[in-house]
Amino acid sequence: MPGWLPRAMVLALALVAVFQLGSWAFHQLTGLLLNILIAFFLALAVEPAVSWMAARGVRRGLGTFLVFLGILVASAGFVTLLGSMLAGQIVKIVEDFPEYLDSVINWVNAHFHTELRRVDIQEGLLRSDWLRNYVQNSATGVLDVSAQVLGGLFQLLTVGLFSFYFAADGPRLRRTVCSMLPPARQAEVLRAWEIAVIKTGGYLYSRGLMALVSGSAHYVLLEFLEVPYAPVLAVWVGLVSQFIPTIGTYLAGALPMLIAFTVAPWYALWVLIFVVIYQQFENYVLQPKLTSRTVDIHPAVAFGSVVAGTALLGAVGALIAIPAVATLQAFLGAYVRRYDVTDDPRVLGHRGPGGERGAFTRVRRLWARRPGVPRPRDGDTGVS
Repeated sequence: MPGWLPRAMVLALALVAVFQLGSWAFHQLTGLLLNILIAFFLALAVEPAVSWMAARGVRRGLGTFLVFLGILVASAGFVTLLGSMLAGQIVKIVEDFPEYLDSVINWVNAHFHTELRRVDIQEGLLRSDWLRNYVQNSATGVLDVSAQVLGGLFQLLTVGLFSFYFAADGPRLRRTVCSMLPPARQAEVLRAWEIAVIKTGGYLYSRGLMALVSGSAHYVLLEFLEVPYAPVLAVWVGLVSQFIPTIGTYLAGALPMLIAFTVAPWYALWVLIFVVIYQQFENYVLQPKLTSRTVDIHPAVAFGSVVAGTALLGAVGALIAIPAVATLQAFLGAYVRRYDVTDDPRVLGHRGPGGERGAFTRVRRLWARRPGVPRPRDGDTGVS
């Protein structure tokens, strides 16, 4: 046996063990890494406000605390108002449910010539196996729901803590990163950091504009249908549909449908139709235009980045995909050498293969060669 073979085998086994250990640790820390990634982009979003306060003599720690306190107060006030409204509407639905059921039964009896009664339907529902199984599953799922709520609160606290540290200690963090790099690389890192702040702010600005447009459109519909709490519902639709990826649209539309059902059952159907139509308009018209203007990326690139981010990181990837791609595109743009394009009409598609001027010109020339038709001279358009 060669003398180097045992050492090579030991080295190979050590590399495999290190790889397995690193893979296991990465999978175990995936949740924490995602929370840190969200916190980093959140810190980039509040960086302009914190820097503005710091430039006016406010300590960065205090300025960051004031910014997060304002966000927390606004969110808590909105959730409280929305919760009280939702509780009142649920009570109203429960109180008016017998009247809704009677109206539906009367409509069915009148159109299908049946003899249904509310008492029979209620007894059949109470004695059904479906209701019994649903109650049992709900009772056993209360503990799971509580655990998920506690886990969500812990993740929210983790993201808030890391984002506070990233925003408050931003200069120290940048100084620490730059201290490990040569001067030439330090300028590149600081430039990339500045681009990330600008692009993240532009992305949030575009989301805010879309939330404003969405809320305004749904407010007009809800006011036209005379649905109560139309302003609050419009704000709910605008914020949830834009800042909760993937399921935000459906979650935002469910609450207005529920409130509209308390006014008239058919109003809920109209709200659903409007939500679906507006979502298509937003996906294919509004969002690509606003995103391309605020973060300066092509609409197709924006759409593809969201799809790729969702495939890689789920909802988190969909939320941070556009600012991340915009930052990467702007940073790499400085290293891509560009040349002046020659003044060739083929660049604009004016000439076809072989130097021809297009299909219309060829057809016109063939028509001019017919017997009895004078051929146009060079430069003549053939039109008198």
